[in-house]
Amino acid sequence: MNSAGSPEPGLEGTPAARHRARVAVEERAAPALNGWLAVLAIAAAIVAAHYLFDAGQAVGAVVLLVAAAVVAASLVVVQPGQTQVVRFFGSYVGTVRNTGFSWTLPLTVRRGVSVRVRNFETGHLKVNDADGNPVEIAAIVVWQVADTARAVYAVEDYLNFVRVQAESALRHVATTHPYDQPVGPGISLRGSTDQVAHELEQEVADRVAIAGVEIVEVRISHLAYAPEIAQAMLRRQQAAAVVAARERIVDGAVGMVEMALDQLNRRGIVELDEERKAAMVSNLMVVLCSDQPASPVVNAGTLYP
Repeated sequence: MNSAGSPEPGLEGTPAARHRARVAVEERAAPALNGWLAVLAIAAAIVAAHYLFDAGQAVGAVVLLVAAAVVAASLVVVQPGQTQVVRFFGSYVGTVRNTGFSWTLPLTVRRGVSVRVRNFETGHLKVNDADGNPVEIAAIVVWQVADTARAVYAVEDYLNFVRVQAESALRHVATTHPYDQPVGPGISLRGSTDQVAHELEQEVADRVAIAGVEIVEVRISHLAYAPEIAQAMLRRQQAAAVVAARERIVDGAVGMVEMALDQLNRRGIVELDEERKAAMVSNLMVVLCSDQPASPVVNAGTLYP
């Protein structure tokens, strides 16, 4: 910072400058006692104020009643899965996590923060995958607040922050992988769901850590090509499936022909010259690879002219 109060040149966009802009606060336990002790103190103050009124000491009685009211205002009830973040004149005091009836510092402001596990589904986002194809994708995010102080003070609205950062991380991960990996090994959105989910979980966790939020699980709930290219991509997938099926059929047919020729030769059933072997191989390949059932023709004559 220079004498004019402006940032020094070159520091506006550096990571260090962004780090200094964060709220440096971490959760700690707030001082709290059993709430029933406060109830006993309030009852004692009311009884003492009654005797002071009877004794003509109204000022003392009013002071006791005011003190009893202040103590009553500092009582807090914490439900299971809930916490109370305590602030004293703008300063963070601590968080009450003990469930039940508690007595915390007087003249404090408290804000309830749920630490239960929550989940939400992102909207159906339209993004371009690594191949540039438009796809629609959505994910379910399971999360909970781990640090109540950072959730309240580090970000403006941690609920909206988690939702926006989850969608941002989903967009980033979707653009780094193709929808499908038709040839060779590789990570794809459709074929590597577990690996993509783990990568997405890490991406979301890194983005929301500043808000004291812990990510439990992230799973893709919707994945499809955008409507404008869905039909074209479906035809491509069908063509790829047909090619793969044909490859499997041809590979099996070759093995069957090889086995048939080997059996005929080993058992000596019939001797075939190279020309007749080629004809037999051709006929078997046509029969085995054809989509239609074969119509055999019975030859009652000799094989040779």
